[in-house]
Amino acid sequence: MKDKEIAEILEKENEEFRRICQEHKNLGEALKKIDKNRHLTSEEELERKNIQKQKLLKKDQMAALIRGYKKGHQN
Repeated sequence: MKDKEIAEILEKENEEFRRICQEHKNLGEALKKIDKNRHLTSEEELERKNIQKQKLLKKDQMAALIRGYKKGHQN
């Protein structure tokens, strides 16, 4: 089973996965909002980097849940 298929299953069945996905999406939207500015202040640049780190952490958490699903559903 492919990761995308597992993600779809987890999104339906796993509250934690849904929450992490929503947070990842929200962070992506916040990043797009910041990126609309042509010139970022040093504070905005720091905020952008923090959002990127948080977004990556959420992606890692989703990947870990997918790996856990695979491990628990091996043939």
